[in-house]
Amino acid sequence: MTDEIKVKDSNGNLLKDGDCVTLIKDLPVKGTSVTLKRGTMIKNIRLVEDDAEHIECNAEKVKGLVLKTCFLKKA
Repeated sequence: MTDEIKVKDSNGNLLKDGDCVTLIKDLPVKGTSVTLKRGTMIKNIRLVEDDAEHIECNAEKVKGLVLKTCFLKKA
């Protein structure tokens, strides 16, 4: 029996490590004055173990982000 968690984007597409995703909404980043704009491409995502609703990534302006999958779509 596999306990692998299925991580899906806002459209229901399966995500895996290394995928590229696009933001579907403007997101202000807590602790900074940066707002990630809708349509921003996030490359090389990493899945968070034991959590199907979050991914780890690096954006152009901010490193070490954790984003909710409900704000992403697979590119």
